[in-house]
Amino acid sequence: MDRGKQVRLTSSEIAQLWAQYMNDSGSICILTYFVEKAEDEDIKPIIEHALELSKRHIEKLTHLFKEEKFAIPHGFNIKDDVDLSAPRLFSDNYALNFVHQMSMIGLTIYSASLSASARADITDYYMECISETMQLYKKSKEVLLSKGLYIRSPYLPNLERPEFVKKQGFVWDIIGEKRPLVASEITNLFANILRNALGAATLAGFCQVAQDKEVKQFFIRGIEIAKKHIKLFGKKFEDSYLSVPTTWATEITNSTAYTFSDKLMMFYTSALIGLSIGYYGTGIAQSPRVDIGVMYSRLMVEVQLYSEDGANIMIKNKWLEQPPIASDRDELAKANLNN
Repeated sequence: MDRGKQVRLTSSEIAQLWAQYMNDSGSICILTYFVEKAEDEDIKPIIEHALELSKRHIEKLTHLFKEEKFAIPHGFNIKDDVDLSAPRLFSDNYALNFVHQMSMIGLTIYSASLSASARADITDYYMECISETMQLYKKSKEVLLSKGLYIRSPYLPNLERPEFVKKQGFVWDIIGEKRPLVASEITNLFANILRNALGAATLAGFCQVAQDKEVKQFFIRGIEIAKKHIKLFGKKFEDSYLSVPTTWATEITNSTAYTFSDKLMMFYTSALIGLSIGYYGTGIAQSPRVDIGVMYSRLMVEVQLYSEDGANIMIKNKWLEQPPIASDRDELAKANLNN
């Protein structure tokens, strides 16, 4: 990134850059392992491409932090957080779907980062990230389609003419028979089913190789939460006579050997939890039916409590790296008084 004459980074820019460093350093560990185990000649290049993007991001971010005299996050590394000699834990199909889902999440995050950027070089950087991730999304989707693994959302009948809502029951029909789901409600429920299905499969694999008993129990609880949410979302689909997407449970091997560090797996789980809260919030905003909004609100509370327990485990084990934080002026004033 060509800085030229630059002003200091803002808190918004620092937050996004720091979080991206953490995410990409973790991704390098997971994707390197996936590349080591990949056998499918169509899927392996997609994983390698995703890995190369993460490596380039880390190089650019490291250079930027050094120029700004900003501490480089500890993050994750191959030596401490993954055993590349461990047996296969996930199938190539899972790895491909993982990359595809992460590319979709990346597009959302990079767009938010772009909108929060003031400096020209940071803006250009995130525009580049978006362009790269769009290509990764396209390539991963093409391979999923070619292998019959891409799961399409339900089809709707063609709209023959514009219509206007005639009854308040379109929104407020809380008790009794509900109207069919509208397209935006279907879109969010469908996406949240897929994300929870991927999450349940991921946690099932993590649970098999976790070392700490408390961490294993945390992953088991997460699997049950994900299954519960899939069931609730699926019920909304079934009530509107829509097919429910399949899960990825069969894409996990029986390996129980150490593969990823508990620290890395807890980090990724916490990141997925945070994303799910945001996506559920979007579901509320885009669902006219009140019962769906109420459902999302209730599930968000459950996920937030789960997230808090995860944070406590990470703090207890000194795994939670503190993000950039504002100065504590009160503490500085007290320290000055004691001098």
